[in-house]
Amino acid sequence: MSKPVIFCDFDGTVTNNDNIIAIMKKFNPPGWESVKDDILAQRVSIKDGVAKMFTLLPSSKKDDIISYVLEQAQIRDGFSEFVAYAKKQDIALYIVSGGIDFFVYPLLESFGPFAGVYCNEADFSGETININFPHRCDDECTSQGCGCCKPSIIRELLENGAKSIVIGDSITDLEAAKRADLVIARDFLIEKCEELGLSYEPFENFRDVTSIIDARLGVKL
Repeated sequence: MSKPVIFCDFDGTVTNNDNIIAIMKKFNPPGWESVKDDILAQRVSIKDGVAKMFTLLPSSKKDDIISYVLEQAQIRDGFSEFVAYAKKQDIALYIVSGGIDFFVYPLLESFGPFAGVYCNEADFSGETININFPHRCDDECTSQGCGCCKPSIIRELLENGAKSIVIGDSITDLEAAKRADLVIARDFLIEKCEELGLSYEPFENFRDVTSIIDARLGVKL
């Protein structure tokens, strides 16, 4: 049996808090909270909502924003050991994030290398921050507004017969969770899984995640 492949979210999963929300709360541009509520209620797409929130922030605050997000971010307990476990078990571990390159890459740097890291990109060249989305939805995606489209990335990377493990916490992980062989969830993703009748395993830290996956190895996912 082929090894499973892990697709792990970043904001609110690898880190304790959602870094985009932390930025918005700190710099508090008018109107950001209503956009956030629209994203969670699925009234606007993730792509459009994230892009709109960042256009509320002036590019002149680039250095302050980057310094703040890197200072406040905390890595969830057990993540380093989990990365080592995946490497020891020869399980591909991809970080697939709706977060932004200016904080995702620096915060992951000391833990890698990973099988791959996928995230969105910030452009500070204009008056306000523009977000680029290099990992867009493929033709099979039913959402067509993911931003960083996790189901499309999974379809691209998953080899025939391999099982997918999705680890996440929020609305950005929902479409991937619908298609995963094993969902390991916390916070808002648990609410959505229960609402839709999706099977999941709950976690609080990455020691939990390691135990869940270890128990499943050798067992059909």
